[in-house]
Amino acid sequence: MLYIFDLGNVIVDIDFNRVLGVWSHLSGVPLAQLQQRFTFDQAFEQHERGEISDQQFADALCKTLGVNLSYAQFTEGWQAIFAGVRDDTLAQMHALQAAGHRVVILSNTNNLHCTFWPQQYPQIEQAADAVYLSQQLKMRKPEAAIYQTVLEKEGFAAMDAVFFDDNQANIDAARQAGIHSVLVSGPESIRQWFAAPGV
Repeated sequence: MLYIFDLGNVIVDIDFNRVLGVWSHLSGVPLAQLQQRFTFDQAFEQHERGEISDQQFADALCKTLGVNLSYAQFTEGWQAIFAGVRDDTLAQMHALQAAGHRVVILSNTNNLHCTFWPQQYPQIEQAADAVYLSQQLKMRKPEAAIYQTVLEKEGFAAMDAVFFDDNQANIDAARQAGIHSVLVSGPESIRQWFAAPGV
């Protein structure tokens, strides 16, 4: 079987309020204003596809948020998103590998974050046979092509794959592709799914 794991809030906890909190502190703009202005807009999606550079994304987002930050300050906040690894998920990934299954990561992410998390959390890549990232594939979930690309690269049929993600739209798209998909609503979701009868 092929087991496909999302990264954020599946393997590693992420929290955008941590990002906004750093930027609020550095800029003096109230956190509530930043929370109100922050959206997953076109520039955000372009950044995840690798269509714009880190600097271009920083400039666009600072303009949207109405903050005056240096690139170094922007980066400091952007990397604050990571709150820690879910050890239970990593243990499950290792157990699947030990049982002879193929375990991969499929994440909507960006180049700037990938300068941080592999060094901060090396145990993540150690638990995966391959890592597929949106900015490298030039496509992002929930686009149908990204799921087909991973299946083709791995050499598995959709019926022989299981996908774990915390985003309902991504889950729905994977199900449309014929992949059995599990919505991760909290840290216990994966453990509970594997503990269920018949799994």
